[in-house]
Amino acid sequence: MGIPTLISTATSSDVASVAITSGIDSTYDEYMFVFTDINPATDTASFTFQCSIDSGSNYNVAMTTTTFRAYNKEDDSSTDFSYSTGADQAQGTAYQRLIYYMGNGSDESGAGILNLFSPSSTTYVKHFYSNTQQLQSGDVSVNAYAAGYFNTTSAIDAISFKMSSGNFDGVIQMYGIA
Repeated sequence: MGIPTLISTATSSDVASVAITSGIDSTYDEYMFVFTDINPATDTASFTFQCSIDSGSNYNVAMTTTTFRAYNKEDDSSTDFSYSTGADQAQGTAYQRLIYYMGNGSDESGAGILNLFSPSSTTYVKHFYSNTQQLQSGDVSVNAYAAGYFNTTSAIDAISFKMSSGNFDGVIQMYGIA
């Protein structure tokens, strides 16, 4: 891994979405988005993202994704490691789930990292992967992974993060990886 350079920080309180519409360009081949203390206003909402090829006018780039997760209930009554077919997309344009069914209690928040590769390429599709950790509603600790690609040879120049329902608090930082 190269050296991360902080490009921007968005600290949000009770917002519907966070859009980063500048700084994603050909300066870096890899961009890393670090999100911390993500806490939804609505219980069981999911933290999601989507990209844009028109400076943020539309967030609807077709993507193919795969997801899996590991979880353990706080009281150790249930554990699982599984492929999450319900969160996959096959050339879908919806926002992609990164953190599933988050709890909205003060002790229920999520954090993670999303890596996006070569967003400025006009030759190849754009690959990404994420790793997140959260305390889900129902007192379940979940480690989730999502990966895939945006099926476009147009340059991606903006990214949006939002909850599947309601507003959220949190910090989202964007880094360029040299």
